[in-house]
Amino acid sequence: MKNFALMGAAGYIAPRHLKAIKDTNNTLIAALDKFDSVGIMDRYFPNANFFTEFERFDRHIEKLKRNDAIALDYVSICTPNYLHDSHIRMALRSGAHAICEKPIVLNPWNIDALAAIEKESQGSINTILQLRLHTAIIDLKKKVDAAPKNGKYEIDLTYITSRGKWYDASWKGEDSKSGGIATNIGVHFYDMLSWVFGNVQENAVHLRTPHKAAGYLEFENARVRWFLSIDAEDLPKEVKEKQQRTFRAITIDKEELEFSDGFTELHTISYQKILQHQGFGLEEVRPSIEIVQDIRNSEINNLGHKHPFLK
Repeated sequence: MKNFALMGAAGYIAPRHLKAIKDTNNTLIAALDKFDSVGIMDRYFPNANFFTEFERFDRHIEKLKRNDAIALDYVSICTPNYLHDSHIRMALRSGAHAICEKPIVLNPWNIDALAAIEKESQGSINTILQLRLHTAIIDLKKKVDAAPKNGKYEIDLTYITSRGKWYDASWKGEDSKSGGIATNIGVHFYDMLSWVFGNVQENAVHLRTPHKAAGYLEFENARVRWFLSIDAEDLPKEVKEKQQRTFRAITIDKEELEFSDGFTELHTISYQKILQHQGFGLEEVRPSIEIVQDIRNSEINNLGHKHPFLK
């Protein structure tokens, strides 16, 4: 049984990590969040020590490090994007392995610095790239790898996940903290695309606002028109009529890729892989971080292959 600490226990994604820790027969011994609305912990680890101040959490972790009877093995990081870098460093300083949510960092050069620190430490840095573990995506990669390379797939990626007014008031609404809309809700898709279709050859941005972004990505084996939004007004009519607030679609050569199900256990599978020393590390995540950093800083280009949702 391994001992875990969790940073960001009140966040949206934290319950999936709590479940994964429990489902893999491990235990949580400490948790941190500046907000104390963490009743979810009663379902999983009611006896874990909980802190609302980083300094006290850090002191507790330091005590554990010096206690031969209790070893801290992993620190799971579910904090805001801009804090990931610092919290990964803290995990490694504590002698533990780090498991960090997406995006692992905001910029490629942060990966370089973390790689140097990882090399000097006893711990490893792992991230959650759950789409690589989805059976539909695995099957797609096998199909692409086996197919003759006599052309490129034509892909449309559309992801609209409606958010309310709270979004702009939170850290997610600040590009310097979240990385912007493409980083917040798109980085998993970009990782999946580069994993399946190869290296990026072109990255053009057609639209970039606080609530939506669109562009064109060309990979070794695919041309991708993409559109991301948190604006409910962008939802297709039929989705609005069903009073649904999320729309996700990927079409490949005009055929829809069905992967709406199968997400429930992906964090648990991710933890199983990490515990078997088969997790995804810094180099696996680098291409997607380079893509979102380019999207964030590129000039808007009104030419080329535009997504159908661009009006």
